[in-house]
Amino acid sequence: MLIRIDYQDSRPIYEQIAAGVERLILSGVIEPDEQLPSVRSLAMELSTNPNTVQKAFAQLERDGFIYTVKGRGNFVQKNISLIENKKQELIDAIKAILKEAEELGISKSEILKDLES
Repeated sequence: MLIRIDYQDSRPIYEQIAAGVERLILSGVIEPDEQLPSVRSLAMELSTNPNTVQKAFAQLERDGFIYTVKGRGNFVQKNISLIENKKQELIDAIKAILKEAEELGISKSEILKDLES
């Protein structure tokens, strides 16, 4: 799995793991109904405590990204609305940034010009 833990990141490790798995799901690297690595194997791979990975998986399940099959493991949820919800979150965040920039006198065209260079 392509998850990196940044020990200088202010977020707890379980949040970094959950965000990494979420990113892999949203980008299609991990597909719907695909089984995730076991808690123990992912903990070994990331050199972290299994309880930390379990906490990340619990968060992902609460957020609707994965589901658990008792005795079999964790699997990626088939939920197209997750991607749409994430897109909407990003659009809302961009709108908020553009509004703040406008209040500071920075035009959208200025921002786009800076982003292109």
